Amino acid sequence: MTASTPTPSQPGDQRAMRRIAVAGVAATTAEWLDFYVYTTAAALVLGPLFFPAQSAAMGTIAAFGTLAVGFLARPVGGIIAGHLGDRWGRRPTLVLAMVVMGTATTLIGLLPTHAVVGALAPVLLVLLRLVQGLGVGAQWAGGALLLTEHAPVRLRGFYGSLGQLGACLGAALANGIFLLLTLLLSDADFRAWGWRLPFLGGFVVVLFGMYVQRRIEETPVFLHLQQANAAKASPVKKPLVEVFRTHRKAVAQAAGAFLVGNAAFYVLSTGMVDYGSRVLALPRSTVLALVMCAGLVQVVALPFFGWLSDRVGRKKLFLVGTAAMAVWAWPLFLFADTGNRWLLGLGLVIAYVIHSSMYGPLAAMFVEMFPAEVRFSGASLGYQIASVVAGGFAPTIMATLVAVTGRSWSVSLYLSVLAVITFAAVCTITEVFRRDLFATGTGAVEDVRSPSVRTQ
Repeated sequence: MTASTPTPSQPGDQRAMRRIAVAGVAATTAEWLDFYVYTTAAALVLGPLFFPAQSAAMGTIAAFGTLAVGFLARPVGGIIAGHLGDRWGRRPTLVLAMVVMGTATTLIGLLPTHAVVGALAPVLLVLLRLVQGLGVGAQWAGGALLLTEHAPVRLRGFYGSLGQLGACLGAALANGIFLLLTLLLSDADFRAWGWRLPFLGGFVVVLFGMYVQRRIEETPVFLHLQQANAAKASPVKKPLVEVFRTHRKAVAQAAGAFLVGNAAFYVLSTGMVDYGSRVLALPRSTVLALVMCAGLVQVVALPFFGWLSDRVGRKKLFLVGTAAMAVWAWPLFLFADTGNRWLLGLGLVIAYVIHSSMYGPLAAMFVEMFPAEVRFSGASLGYQIASVVAGGFAPTIMATLVAVTGRSWSVSLYLSVLAVITFAAVCTITEVFRRDLFATGTGAVEDVRSPSVRTQ
C-alpha cells in the first residue's frame, strides 16, 4: 500500500461508521425477514394451502421442498451479484438485491391458493420462491462487504458480525410476527388471510434499499480498487472466471466451513417449529415463542463472538464452535423430546450461542480469504454453495429423517456428520487475521497483529 492509500483503520469518523452499521443491520434484517417469513409460513401453513392433497407430514415436506427451491437459486444470485459487486460496486448491488427480494415477497402475499386456481398455485409459489432466492443470494456478500470494508481493521470481526445479526433478527422477527398473528386471529382467519400480512410487508425492504442508496457511501476499498483498475493495462474484467481460475480452493474451504452452521440454523429456526408443533404436539404459539426468544440470544452473542475474533482470531472460534455443535446436537433433541417447554427452551438457547461462535466471525473470515478484485464473487460463492448443500434442505431432511426413523437421533447424527466435515474444512484454512483488505491478488498481506498475537 502506498502512503496515499486509505487504510482499513481510517475509513471515516466514528459517527459515519455508526451510521453505516445501523443502516447495514437494518437493511440485512429487512432482507432476511422477508426470506424467513417464508420459512416460518412453510412450517405452519403453506402445506395445506398449496399442497392440500398430501398428508400432514407430506404436505409439510412439500412446503419445505419449495423452501429448498429458493436455496437452489441462491448461488445464481451470488454469481450475478458477485460480478456486479466486483465490477460496479458493493452498494448498488446490495440495493438491487433488496428490491428483488421485496418485490417477490409482496407478490407471494397476493398469490391465490390451491383452492382457487388449483395446480397453478404451487407453480407460482415456486417461481416467486426462486426470485426470493436470487435476491437473498445477491444480498449476503453486499451486506458483509459494506460493513467489513468500511470498518476499522481492529474491529472488523465485530462490525462484520452485525451483518450476521440481521439474519438472526430477521428470523426472530418472522417467528414473532407469526406468533402475534396466531394469538390475535382465529385459526380459520389465520389460514384464510392472516398468513398473507407478513408477506405484504415486503415493500419495506424496497424502502430500506432506497435509504441505503441515498445515505451510505461506497466502501473505500472498492473506490481504491476502481482507481487501481483505471491505472492497469488489463484489470480483472471477469471476477467469477478469476475466482474459479485462481481461488477454487478458497471457495471450497468457505463452503465447507459454513455447512454445519447453516444447517443448524435452519434446524433451529424452522425445523424445530414444525417438530415441536406437529411431532411433539406442543401449542404452535409456545414453539414459536421459544424459538423466537432463544434466537434473540444472538443479539448479544453474535457481536460478542465477532469482537472476540478480533482478539483471538477467526479460526480458533470456528473450530471450538464446530466441535461444540457436534456434541450439543444430541442433548438438544433429548431435551426437546421430553416435551418440557423449559428444557426445550434451554436446549435452543445453548444451541444458538454455539451457533453464534461460528456465525459471528464468519463475515470477517470469508472477506479476508479473498483479494479485493474478486472478494464479492469469492465470498458470495462460498456462502451460497453451503446454503444449497446444507441450509436449504435442512428442514426437509429433518422432517424426512423423523418421518422415516420415527426418532430424533437421526437429526442429531445428521448435524454431527456435517460438523465433522466443517471441522476438516476449517482446519485447512490459513488464518489471515486482519488482512489488508485493499490488497489485490498480487498485493501484499499486511500482518498488523500485535507481536504477542503474531507468535501464537
